[in-house]
Amino acid sequence: MSFFSVRRIRKSYQKQIALHDFSLELEEGGQLAIVGESGSGKSTLLRILAGLEKQDSGEVFLQGQKILNPAEKLVAGYDEIKLIHQDYQLYPNSTVAENIARPLLLFEKNYTKNRVKSLLKQFGLEKLAERLPRQLSGGQQQKVAIAAAMAIEPEVLLLDEPFSSLDTIQTHQLIGELAESFKKGKTTVIFVTHELDDALRLTDNVLILQKGKIIQHGNSQFLCENPKNQYVARLFSPINSIPGKENTYLRPSDVKLRTRGQLLGHVVDSRFLVHFNSLQVRLKESGMIWEVDDPLRKYQVGDRVYLNWDAEKELELSS
Repeated sequence: MSFFSVRRIRKSYQKQIALHDFSLELEEGGQLAIVGESGSGKSTLLRILAGLEKQDSGEVFLQGQKILNPAEKLVAGYDEIKLIHQDYQLYPNSTVAENIARPLLLFEKNYTKNRVKSLLKQFGLEKLAERLPRQLSGGQQQKVAIAAAMAIEPEVLLLDEPFSSLDTIQTHQLIGELAESFKKGKTTVIFVTHELDDALRLTDNVLILQKGKIIQHGNSQFLCENPKNQYVARLFSPINSIPGKENTYLRPSDVKLRTRGQLLGHVVDSRFLVHFNSLQVRLKESGMIWEVDDPLRKYQVGDRVYLNWDAEKELELSS
């Protein structure tokens, strides 16, 4: 039996299915990112995994022990499984160190002191130990919230869109720091987000959730090269519909710009991006607009171009 096991979880709200036969197996120290749009069932799933919400059917096990839901347990939740919400839920009049120590109030004082000291170091918060939450940045507050959740050494950490209120720079920096911290601590983590880029900065083990159903599970290269449907494909990049080929698409990076070739078009827009120019090309015959990468930054608005590609790069995708 795996360390953390989820078996055929189902959940509905007023006949609206939130989760449909959701199952997964996660080994100790494993990290999984669950990616899905708003309303895909991500937050509901985490609450069920933490024992904080009742499922319609299915079971959750941690090291073989069944996780009871609120209908089966007098006090909902488990110290072994900690859920980190989007809001930080810090005590505003307590210092960083005091917030981290809160879950340890019933523990022996010397253990508490050493544990807080260890977590301050692990999360790079030593110099901020005496500050109040309002004196911290959003990223620093999130680290304090996660450190507090880890104070009693939970076996599983569940992160519910924890970076949604942070800007891109803060998010990337914080995810990098957390990934290193989780790796050192061999923490078992399930992280849900609607941002694929955020997910991949934490782990390469990705599960795609759509309308309560698992669509695909694998590493980033497999998912990018073998997307099961249009939704999965578009998580990685835009896709262009090939005229005359139903449900067949190409990524912008797989289109080659030539002076002669398969499809004739004209550049109608060009945007400078970090590694290439992103072109909008109107196809002459169909009038479709394709998005195409121009890594040489060669083409300008108004230029006539031919679009070519290798057949093996075509993606046949369901809707």
